[in-house]
Amino acid sequence: MGLGFAIGFIGVLILFHAAYSTIQYRTLLKITEEEFSGSPLNVVIELSLGLLLCTWAALTVPGKFLCILPHSEENRILLLSEPFIYDEVGRQPQADHTYVNDLLKS
Repeated sequence: MGLGFAIGFIGVLILFHAAYSTIQYRTLLKITEEEFSGSPLNVVIELSLGLLLCTWAALTVPGKFLCILPHSEENRILLLSEPFIYDEVGRQPQADHTYVNDLLKS
């Protein structure tokens, strides 16, 4: 578990460095008055590596996936005796405020 956290932390650091490199690159282009057409190739590779490391860490850090048992108590469906009805949705408020009074009574 410690290795997964370390790899995830390195992946996040790589992503932050790629963002910082892109900001610096755009600042350099503003100074030289050139158009920004996209990030340099090394930043794209850095982003891909950081994303890969973060994805790997996100899948390995939580642990092993458990089977879902079909007859478990946690998987039962809760049946409500009465469905929720929102009849006030779409009603137009009336000028004499009876709509607001009706809502306050219920």
